[in-house]
Amino acid sequence: MRRDVFQAIADPVRRDIIQLLSKKALTVNTVAEKFDVSRPAISKHLKILEECGIVTFNQKGRERYCMIQPKKLIPAFLWIDQYRDLWEGKLDSFENYLTQLQNKNKKDE
Repeated sequence: MRRDVFQAIADPVRRDIIQLLSKKALTVNTVAEKFDVSRPAISKHLKILEECGIVTFNQKGRERYCMIQPKKLIPAFLWIDQYRDLWEGKLDSFENYLTQLQNKNKKDE
């Protein structure tokens, strides 16, 4: 099965794993301890992240450390970023609407 960054970030657990690993490399067991799902389920999520190129593993003694490869997230960032102007415009419009409502309420008091 072909895997890509969008498949990796589609699952909330995988997004949480990415967030966790963005701070520092962790062992597989340490990652698994942070979640209320089984160790095999976390291993499956890590395997998918590895297949997408977002996570790599480094063996140190008996421990396997998970490390994030942030450059692999760039395609998702670029795709999302193209909608920035759209959302900023909508948020600005909403803020203006709220300001108008607040000003109207102050006049009515």
